[in-house]
Amino acid sequence: MNFHAQIADSAAEAARVAAGVTDDRLTGATPCPDYDTRALVNHWIAYTGLGMELRARKQPYPDDLATRDFTAEPGWAAAYAEQLRRSADAWADPAAWEGDLDMGGMAMPAEAIAGMLFMELLLHGWDVAKATGQEFRADPESGKLLLAIVREQAEMFRQYKGFAEPVEPPAGATDFEIAVALSGRDPYWAA
Repeated sequence: MNFHAQIADSAAEAARVAAGVTDDRLTGATPCPDYDTRALVNHWIAYTGLGMELRARKQPYPDDLATRDFTAEPGWAAAYAEQLRRSADAWADPAAWEGDLDMGGMAMPAEAIAGMLFMELLLHGWDVAKATGQEFRADPESGKLLLAIVREQAEMFRQYKGFAEPVEPPAGATDFEIAVALSGRDPYWAA
């Protein structure tokens, strides 16, 4: 299944949230207890920016991807927005969805990798938005897709400590809000 349209819509929303992150918020707490805002933003940029483009093109990550401080660069949010456009464009190519990708000695279908990156884009986008006093707005189709991916991947992510135990979603929650809660994020968390 090719969900390029949802990647492109969510990338635009991620760019909007990144543009709203101010320097004074980078040292604050996030819904991810192991990350302050700077560390979370750097993780988000690494894997949903350049990392997402490289995966679509079936190219390896650079050795320093996980250790770069993207936020130290002037204009980092604008650079991330441009990288998100390139990443979404890379997933527009039907070849990006074909075959398997090497994930550290284990082959995974390209579509599954796209799903994990999409999940990172939205869930960490929500985390960054919450940490910086913003709202992450997922369109209904992206929320529906995210919920399906979270349901499919949740137990594996819990085993690797990427997700906490599920949290009760708010009454009348959207698919996006349910996915956030199922990933172990407190929907009521505030900075």
